[in-house]
Amino acid sequence: MKKVIILGGAGFIGLNIAKYLIAKKNYKITIADNLSRGKMDSYLEEIISYENVDFIEGDFTKKSSFNSLDTDYDYCYMLASVVGVNNTLKIPSEIIRINTLLILNTLEWLKIGAAKNVVFTSTSENYAGTIDKFGYTIPTPEDIPLSIIDISHPRYTYAVTKMLGESSFLNYSKSYGFNCTIVRYHNVIGPRMGFKHVIPHLAERFLVNKENPFLMYGHDQTRAFCHITDAVEGTVLAIESDKSNGEIFHIGTEEEITIEQLIKTTGSFFNYDGIYREAQTFPGSTNRRCPDISKARNLLGYNPRFKWQESLEATLEWYEDFFQKGETAFETSFEDPTNV
Repeated sequence: MKKVIILGGAGFIGLNIAKYLIAKKNYKITIADNLSRGKMDSYLEEIISYENVDFIEGDFTKKSSFNSLDTDYDYCYMLASVVGVNNTLKIPSEIIRINTLLILNTLEWLKIGAAKNVVFTSTSENYAGTIDKFGYTIPTPEDIPLSIIDISHPRYTYAVTKMLGESSFLNYSKSYGFNCTIVRYHNVIGPRMGFKHVIPHLAERFLVNKENPFLMYGHDQTRAFCHITDAVEGTVLAIESDKSNGEIFHIGTEEEITIEQLIKTTGSFFNYDGIYREAQTFPGSTNRRCPDISKARNLLGYNPRFKWQESLEATLEWYEDFFQKGETAFETSFEDPTNV
């Protein structure tokens, strides 16, 4: 069996990677996480109940936590980081501290030959400044120059740490002899994706806050949404391909839609018959985002299967069920941009 370590494996994407690998039946999986989401929920409990899955709880901003891990993994998925627009605006110093320590500590652990193949998960936020400032090509390929519009703006602290991660992982891999691939995710959505992103915010605002009029923050901005299953398959292809070492891949879809279209489709799903009004967006939010995924298609055989409407509906169904049960957000929920 192939040995796998998923750092940050209790999060949305990490747990779905574990679930995907469990179904393949030829992996021994270790999920390592600090449970920053606040609890061991039923979904995580189900995943770690499998015989071929271990769970290690630890604060991996501390080097000593890596002593609890093995040092002979075939694959290392590095997903651990703090994310979320509200977090960048409210605790930017913690974004810098936590994400930087996670990156550096993981790299020092990898120096000893702890894993043969590594994927560092990055973000489209890295090139948002290039799109907005210089009008770069959309859909956007991997060779786009990375840039920050305002280095002092807290909104960009997450992107700064991911740029550090991309450079560090690629260069450490050359120096210390492990294979490394970078994947940049583009608006991955699906059931149990947390409460820090636009679609959970919309579900909460329609179902719990029952807003009317409904304010459409950033209505004319665009995004391309990717189903979690497609993102997971792309990530596994990237780390296991013999063509991916030293490469960067955009993982997402090329279906670009406006935020207004997203909001009104969500409203229709929840049978909303109120008024919509345009409103400002979150500070520092990029105007357009849509990846060119031809490199992943050609080198990895990546072929996303879900249309954005299917992805959205599957996500909304989960949150509708969640809120109808009387559950409350287990992470920071929606906050008006004017209050952040």
